[in-house]
Amino acid sequence: MTFEGAKKPDIFPDKKEIENSAVFKASPFHSLNKEQRESKSEIFEKIKAALRKQSDIATESGTTIFIAGQAGTGKTVLLSNLFYDLTSSDLVRKNSVYLLVNHEQQKTVYETIAHKLGLDHDYTDIVSKPTHFITEHTGKEKVDVVLVDEAHLLLTQGKMAYQGKNQLEDLLKLAKVVVIVFDKYQILTTEGYMDDAAVRKLEDAAEQQGNRIELTHQERMVADQSTIDWLRSFAIDGKISPIPDDSQYKLQIATSPEQLHAKIKALDGFKKSDGASLARVLATFDWPYVEKRKPKDDDCWRVKIGSWSLPWNLQIPLSRKEKRKNKGLAWAEQFQTINEVGSTFTIQGFDLNYAGVIIGPSVKYREGKLIFDKKASKNKKATNQRMWNNKKIDVSEELLRNELNVLLTRGVHGLYIYAVDEQLQQALLSAAGNQHILR
Repeated sequence: MTFEGAKKPDIFPDKKEIENSAVFKASPFHSLNKEQRESKSEIFEKIKAALRKQSDIATESGTTIFIAGQAGTGKTVLLSNLFYDLTSSDLVRKNSVYLLVNHEQQKTVYETIAHKLGLDHDYTDIVSKPTHFITEHTGKEKVDVVLVDEAHLLLTQGKMAYQGKNQLEDLLKLAKVVVIVFDKYQILTTEGYMDDAAVRKLEDAAEQQGNRIELTHQERMVADQSTIDWLRSFAIDGKISPIPDDSQYKLQIATSPEQLHAKIKALDGFKKSDGASLARVLATFDWPYVEKRKPKDDDCWRVKIGSWSLPWNLQIPLSRKEKRKNKGLAWAEQFQTINEVGSTFTIQGFDLNYAGVIIGPSVKYREGKLIFDKKASKNKKATNQRMWNNKKIDVSEELLRNELNVLLTRGVHGLYIYAVDEQLQQALLSAAGNQHILR
């Protein structure tokens, strides 16, 4: 039985009321496009076939269903829809479907959805992080289906809380079917790194079983294909060409961080009127931030450019009342974060109507192309070396590129950019011409 598009006003309020809600945007009651509907039907058939073949033997590896797609192609909505329909399907056993994500903000959204739908009554960890699931289910009977959002964030090495070597391999020992959503251009940390050969091997194995599905239709950005192509060429290929005209999408270059922040605040202010909006400032991780301690010379960790500065994400102190008000809300939805700067750690997987992106000094423009300077980055999760295939490797250029890609693909209706590197800023202003400079 499917509930796609069903009206549940007591659970999910009218769309107009929560246009900018992360919970609404990940709601399983969204109408799917043709590509998503066909993919969902295909996945259900593949799960049915896999469950018929699978046994409960722990040593037997589960079946992988691989959902590929670039940022904004509607992978999260599809997964949320699958999650809800599976929990109410006789295809699987009761309490045998789990949703995992290695991203704290996205986990909050899924937990809120599960709670609103009453899915967490019988087992509170129906939504959790992979490490928790692996710890809780090792040595127990296999579950039927595990859905993994942002699977490019799964760990491929051990760390303090996780003593294994590869979270996906561990999950395949604990579940009969593992459905993963994966985009190699959103791998952000060395602890989750996979090289192209490893990604191809994973995709090819799924392809050989007929279990690779790709989403290609852009669902996030309301933009012409020329704009989407420009952003991909910039972030992934490191090229800057003239910014195309686009009647649907605002892509402009700011002349200062003050101007960029002022524009984002003005756009976000539309939430108080009928033209509801959600806008936030984001930046590459090029300014210090240590989660568990405060800086010695300031009240909090800040993004600083000349005399201008804003606190990093989740740095503004809140009263108990304000914390209660923010409970269950993702970073971008919290009232105080209009005066903070978001990072990939708070914004990956989420939509903004408008994003203002500060490209820090780790991204430079030299001899006609982007280069990534790991010495200017504060993101140790991207710049530290790691062991891969028995060799110590440096993949900082690839991971810093992916960081930029994630930040530039958050805006539904518009993107405003300011670059700290002077040569990059000048190249962007030149590409903007008269039409695409923020006035």
